[in-house]
Amino acid sequence: MRINVKGPSPYEETVGFSRAVRVGDIVYVSGTAPIGEDRITCCPGDAYGQAMRCFEIIEKALKDAGSCLEDVVRTRMYITHRTSCGPVCKAHAEVFGKIRPAASMVVVTKLLEDDWLVEIEAEAVVGSGTQS
Repeated sequence: MRINVKGPSPYEETVGFSRAVRVGDIVYVSGTAPIGEDRITCCPGDAYGQAMRCFEIIEKALKDAGSCLEDVVRTRMYITHRTSCGPVCKAHAEVFGKIRPAASMVVVTKLLEDDWLVEIEAEAVVGSGTQS
């Protein structure tokens, strides 16, 4: 069984992707940018705020797919400046400090929009965590 989850990205329709896809007990959450409900970048210039927005979007996608943050087994964080490492790590620790998924952080030259400082992916195994 496959479940496609829609998110707030204006690119989902034009590019042809889903915010998340669940196949069996695995949920793959696409690269998640700090897009507000108004489809505008949230928290310009604030890597921590942008990361927290990404995690909010990821959490909703997981819930819509029948999963939760506690089920996350892997995250990938892409940042555009090394100086964003501290704020993004702080946000990641606040969300995943007790869950402790495998994680990667990569500094990239640029993301799709100039004001995006971070983009985050996640993978989850449904039922692998302890639900709150």
